Amino acid sequence: MGETRIDEIADGIYRLSTYVPEIAPPAGFTFNQFLIRAEEPLLFHCGLRRMFPSVAAAMARVMPVDRLRWIGFGHVEADECGAMNEWLAAAPRAQVVQGGIGCMVSINDMADRPPRALADGEVIDLGGKRLRHLDTPQIPHGWDAGLLYEETTGTLLCGDLFTHVGDGPAVTESDVVGPARAAEDMFGASALTPMTAPTIRRLSGLSPRTLGIMHGSCFHGEGAAALNALADDCARRLQEQLDRLAG
Repeated sequence: MGETRIDEIADGIYRLSTYVPEIAPPAGFTFNQFLIRAEEPLLFHCGLRRMFPSVAAAMARVMPVDRLRWIGFGHVEADECGAMNEWLAAAPRAQVVQGGIGCMVSINDMADRPPRALADGEVIDLGGKRLRHLDTPQIPHGWDAGLLYEETTGTLLCGDLFTHVGDGPAVTESDVVGPARAAEDMFGASALTPMTAPTIRRLSGLSPRTLGIMHGSCFHGEGAAALNALADDCARRLQEQLDRLAG
């Protein structure tokens, strides 16, 4: 595991990225957290517990860790919330924010301090940044799944959507859909349902300018086009599965 690197991917939004060459060799795999710098800073994704010292050291290069006010993540999984309680201990004012399902079934018990449950579409005003919570059940996996959209910069923090392998640049304007298709062929991580493609198309309606991708390079460009292409691929995969079952 390498040192956590930090890059500003949009105004006041930082990608904290740790490259692990042992995962999905020979390309390797990145684990990315996102710091939104504002009057009330928010961290999206906590990272694995063993990565906490490296990620916290990277954050400290931008701001004191104890200034952190909010902690969010897409769904309950070790790489998304494994270090949740380490962050809560390091930042005494911080509170976890998650969708209602996630709080009810997991976070109310797992977090060392009570979380704040967010409704679909609810906005958190951070002071200089505005984050809208979006329920995305089973997208790409997890009953409790949800994403955050930063309205002032047009940045969709899209979690495991567009996952791809390798240690590319912090931000790319190149295709991220093709690499995401290849990673899906490799991992089969998406829980495909009849709602998968429609939910991703709903996200495309935001027309994000930046996609904050948890595994791989972030994307700057026509986010709506990338999301619609990903939705097309999910619809194709689901139809192929249904055809195989019917055959």
